[in-house]
Amino acid sequence: MNPFDDPDGTYLALVNDEGQYSLWPSFVKVPDGWRIELNETTRDACLAYIEEHWQDMRPASLRAAMDG
Repeated sequence: MNPFDDPDGTYLALVNDEGQYSLWPSFVKVPDGWRIELNETTRDACLAYIEEHWQDMRPASLRAAMDG
């Protein structure tokens, strides 16, 4: 089974410097360039958090270029 699809697994919500979010299995090392935004919780809780906080899918550098 793909660890990103395990409904019984525990997950982290990660974010990078571009403001992009990722669902991440808690047992996998956090990749360079990403930081934990939401600590270990259920898959559904992580997805809800990401949906609530990631309102603009554009990377931060693109938003800045388009706005400025």
